[in-house]
Amino acid sequence: MKYLISELAEKCGVNKETIRYYERVGIVSEPSRTHSGYRKYPPEMVERICFIKRMQELGFSLSEIHKLLGVVNKDDERCLQMYDFVVQKIDEVQKKIRDLERIENMLINLKECCPDEKSLYECPIIETLMNEKKVGE
Repeated sequence: MKYLISELAEKCGVNKETIRYYERVGIVSEPSRTHSGYRKYPPEMVERICFIKRMQELGFSLSEIHKLLGVVNKDDERCLQMYDFVVQKIDEVQKKIRDLERIENMLINLKECCPDEKSLYECPIIETLMNEKKVGE
């Protein structure tokens, strides 16, 4: 059974334009067409599009997903390539976590600069940020 684009979109929980976009950027191959020009997608396309959406939910960019699908589509050395890809992604995620922890600590410190009375004209948070900028220049 083959799916029309609207059927595929509904089955995958995406918009038809999303599928067309995936075709344009090359992460989904262009399907066969009927005599009247309608796209007809094979059943395995459901799995592929759901995989793409799941990877996006996990924070992967479309270019990363494209690389990942390239690894998945290969038969030789795909485990090694997948391992390298995952290791690199772990490093990136750990860096983001460290950056977010630094931001969190900075915000906590700024919050602690603020007195209980919040109706002051001079805001200690703004003053602290302004002084940090002057120091860093």
